[in-house]
Amino acid sequence: MSQHDEGHTVAGWTGTAIATVGSGLLGLGVCAVSVPALVGGAAVSAVSVLVTWYLHLAGWGKPPGPRARTQWPLGARDTSARGGHPGCVSCRLAGRGRRTGSVLEPVTTTGEAEPATARTGG
Repeated sequence: MSQHDEGHTVAGWTGTAIATVGSGLLGLGVCAVSVPALVGGAAVSAVSVLVTWYLHLAGWGKPPGPRARTQWPLGARDTSARGGHPGCVSCRLAGRGRRTGSVLEPVTTTGEAEPATARTGG
């Protein structure tokens, strides 16, 4: 069995169930040539993305990568979700996660970078 255990979460299963309903509505709209069914199916599919994202951020999803066996059960809640998961696109979109900031040099009015010693006083 894989050590990653991807998608076996409350967020994953809930999002999949809602997306399945949305896909069914979209299929019905195509077969019946019904614009309301197409719009409804697209709306339900969009809601599935938002619900999955919300549940992931609330701790019902799991970070990507290997996990301990104690975190494998479906109902295991991820307590590290509040701080964000490193490398997780969902967390980055929500403004969470570990970032590596770039160091920018202050620019003087002449357009040249200010020497580091002038900023630190040394």
